[in-house]
Amino acid sequence: MRTRRTRPARLLLALTLAPLLTGCFASAGEEGEDTTGTSGARLRVALAFPPAENLSPYGADATILSRLGVTEGLTSLDANGSAEPALARSWQRESDRSWLFTLREATFQDGAEVTPARVAAALTHAAEAKPAPAALSGVTLTAESAGGDRVRVRTNSPDSVLPLRLAGPALAVLSPKAYEEKGRVDPVGTATGPFALTKVTGSTAATLDRFDDYWGGLAQAAGIDARFIADGTARTNALRTGQVDMAEAIPVAQAATLDNATRRETATTRTTSLQLNTRTGPFKDPKLRAAARAAVDTSALAKGVYEGHADAGAGIYGPAVTWAAGKRRQPVGRAEAAAPGGTAITLATYDNRPELPEAAQVLKQQFEQAGFKVELEVREYARIESDALAGRFDAFVVARNTLVDTGDPVAVLASDYTCDGGYNLALLCDQAVDRAVAKAAGTADTSARQNAAMAAEAEILGTDAVVPLVHQRVVTGVGASVKGVLLDPYERTLVGTGTRR
Repeated sequence: MRTRRTRPARLLLALTLAPLLTGCFASAGEEGEDTTGTSGARLRVALAFPPAENLSPYGADATILSRLGVTEGLTSLDANGSAEPALARSWQRESDRSWLFTLREATFQDGAEVTPARVAAALTHAAEAKPAPAALSGVTLTAESAGGDRVRVRTNSPDSVLPLRLAGPALAVLSPKAYEEKGRVDPVGTATGPFALTKVTGSTAATLDRFDDYWGGLAQAAGIDARFIADGTARTNALRTGQVDMAEAIPVAQAATLDNATRRETATTRTTSLQLNTRTGPFKDPKLRAAARAAVDTSALAKGVYEGHADAGAGIYGPAVTWAAGKRRQPVGRAEAAAPGGTAITLATYDNRPELPEAAQVLKQQFEQAGFKVELEVREYARIESDALAGRFDAFVVARNTLVDTGDPVAVLASDYTCDGGYNLALLCDQAVDRAVAKAAGTADTSARQNAAMAAEAEILGTDAVVPLVHQRVVTGVGASVKGVLLDPYERTLVGTGTRR
C-alpha cells in the first residue's frame, strides 16, 4: 500500500443555497476559455460508465450528456452550489409556488429556435417521465409559456430551490424532435450544448461534433470522440499510451502511475455507501441491519482500498459539503444489533469504479467475521442497476454524488430514502423519515434548510438502511496538451467551449 497523501489544504467553498432567488447572474468563466472560435483538434475522451438507458436524459445517463457538453437546462450550478444562468438569463419568484424565467436567445442543435413553448414542453415531458427524474422527487412541476421570452414554472407545493432543481442534468431542455418517438427521448442532435451527438455506437462509443450556433460561443475543439471503457486499468492505459486525451475515474491503484501533469484530484460530494434492502430478505430486520453496520470498519476502507484518496464515512454528506460537519446530529432510534448466526446475504456492486469490488470484498470479510455468510456479485453498472433498484440483493455498494441532481442537500434524501423516491436502493419506506424529509423540503431559509436536512439525515441513519463508507476524492487523467478541462465537485462537467488540445 502506498503512503497516504496529505489532503490539499484548500477545500471547496461552502456548498450553500444562498444566492438562488432572483435577478441576473454572471456566468462562471471556464479555464482558458477563448471565444474567438478557433478550429481545434477533436478531443478523445474515455468515460467510465456505458449508457445504461440508451442515453435517456431522465436517468443515470443524464450526467454523461452533461459531462460531454451536449445538454443544458434553464440553470446550472456554480462552484459554490448556487444556481446561475444557462438557457435562462434571469428569473424571479412570483409566489411560493411560481417562478418566472426569462430565456436567452438560443438555438437547438437541429436548427429549431428555443422558445418558451418548446421549453415548457420539454419540462413537461421530464415531469411526466416514469420514474420521475431524481431532481423532481417530492415535487410536481408544471410549465407554460408566459409570453415574450418568458416561461412560468409552478410547483404543487412551496419550493424555494426550484432554480437548483432546474440545474439537474435530467431536466435538460431538448427540441420537439427529441420526443417524436413515443416512449423514447432521443438526444442525438436535439440538445442545446456546445457539442451535438451525431452517432451513438451502442454502449461502446459516441461521436459528437461542435455545434456552431451555440449561444455561449464556438467551442475550441472540433468535436469529441467518446469511448465507454468500464475497466479502470484499460482507461488509464488508454491515457498513458496516448489513445485518449482524458480519462475519468482513474482507479486509486493506477493514480500513482500518472505524473503530476496528468493527474487531477478533485474533492467531490460523492459518498460511497452500503445500501441495505429494508423491504425483503434478512435486512428487513432492523436488528440485523444494526449488526451489519456494526461490522463495518470504514477507516480500513479509506486507508486500504482507497489508499488515502477518501475520508472515512461520517454521514450521507461528506467533507466537501463544508457546512455539514458542524450541523450533524446523532442517528435517531437505532435498533440493538442481533447476532447474525450464519445469516446468508447477497452483497452486490459494480466494477465501473474499480475500488467498489475491492471495497465489497473487504466488506465480505468483515461481515463473515461478524457471523454472516456472504455471496458476492459484481457486474457492470448498466447490467446491475435495474436488479439493485428492484431489491434483488440484500446489500448493495454504490458511489453516489449527493448533490449531483440539484445541488440541494434535501433532493438526494427525497430521491434515495423516501417511500416515493426514484433511486431508493434500500427500498426504505419509513414514515418518520418521510416526515423529516418533507419538513426539510418545506424550509426556505438556507441555514434552517441545512439544519432540517441534517435532522433528516439523522432519521435515515437511525434506520441503518444506509451505512456511509467513504467520501471520495476522484482522480481524472488529463493529457499534458489538454487545456480547459472542467472539474467540479458535482461531477456534472468535463468538457466545455474552452476545452482543447
